[in-house]
Amino acid sequence: MAIQSFINQKTSIPADVLSLTGPEVLARARHFHSTIPGYQPTPLVFLDHLARRLGISSLLVKDESHRFGLNAFKSLGGSFAIARTLAKKLGWPEDEVTFDALMSPEVKEKLGTLTFVTATDGNHGRGVAWAASLLGHKSVVYMPKGSSLERLENIRAQGAYAEITDQNYDGAVRLADQMAKQNGWILVQDTAWPGYEEIPAWIMQGYTTIAQEIFGQLKENNLQMPTHLFLQAGVGSFAGAMLGSFAARLGEECPVTCIVEPDKADCLYRSARSGTITPVTGDMDSMMAGLCCGEPCTISWEIIRRGAAAFFSCSDDYSARGMRLLGRPEPGDPPIVSGESGAVGAGILAALMEDKALSDIRHSLGLDAHSRVLCISTEGDTDQANYQTILSCIQRPQTVHFAV
Repeated sequence: MAIQSFINQKTSIPADVLSLTGPEVLARARHFHSTIPGYQPTPLVFLDHLARRLGISSLLVKDESHRFGLNAFKSLGGSFAIARTLAKKLGWPEDEVTFDALMSPEVKEKLGTLTFVTATDGNHGRGVAWAASLLGHKSVVYMPKGSSLERLENIRAQGAYAEITDQNYDGAVRLADQMAKQNGWILVQDTAWPGYEEIPAWIMQGYTTIAQEIFGQLKENNLQMPTHLFLQAGVGSFAGAMLGSFAARLGEECPVTCIVEPDKADCLYRSARSGTITPVTGDMDSMMAGLCCGEPCTISWEIIRRGAAAFFSCSDDYSARGMRLLGRPEPGDPPIVSGESGAVGAGILAALMEDKALSDIRHSLGLDAHSRVLCISTEGDTDQANYQTILSCIQRPQTVHFAV
């Protein structure tokens, strides 16, 4: 097992940056999602026995495997971005965007059938295809080489044209952008770059429904806000949306936030260490496929680089460790089916609390018996064969390598 860490010198996040994830944004996104048939908040799971084993006060896990029957959270971003795109074409105010309104015959007559295109490791493309089909439009999805055939077929099952390319993730993004321009399609990509920021911002805002639900669930159960937040990251759109939501609501009381990435695609970790955006190139062959992205999202990076307390780059073993912790729970805790990209935060948390070699980092982050930790399991068993293989394995002895 290998892990590297960087402890960040946090600074305040400017108000104009936090406006991307402010309270009005959260309310608008949640309102739209609540109008989609089948919407309901995903579970916030209490893992009291695992918390006791790890030596922390509490551990909560938001289980996104229940989201719209799609086994992952990504549909929140794709659906909100497509809805906002359609509303802009119609000249509608932001607050009037609902699923029923977009399904009206008048809208169909005015817009016709549009084609949305994206690149994905799996979950985002499935969410875009699902949302496009639900609203009566078409979708095209490009996947990087090495993508799971199961994830490809899940996307096709939503009515999309989908193929696995010979490119890495960032190459597939460029291909999707090229095909959008060539064919007059609409690119719905969950990362931003100069000149392409509006739709990625809407995707990030769609993700904030998770935070809005968490705030409500904590209040319903008379629970305090978490002291620590573990967020996995690919390009960083999800992590930026979550961190931004907590920071906008809590200010200086924002949880200590740890960003976790696979070591084969640790563009945020490298960017934090270098002080400037630092891409990862070449093959990114981690089993954490949904996190195998080489170039940070520019708009989410502005939140993450200022607000994150720590960045972790880790091997697949930590993801496997998290999958087993959640899928084979402590007696008395409920099981959580968490896939490769969903469980890595729990795996890193366990390492910090249990591995002696990481005790200095644990102390620097203030992780102790008083800590209230929140992890977000962003996907279920989206690669069922690999999930079963990981859960059937006995965890290997640990050899930890780290750098601060």
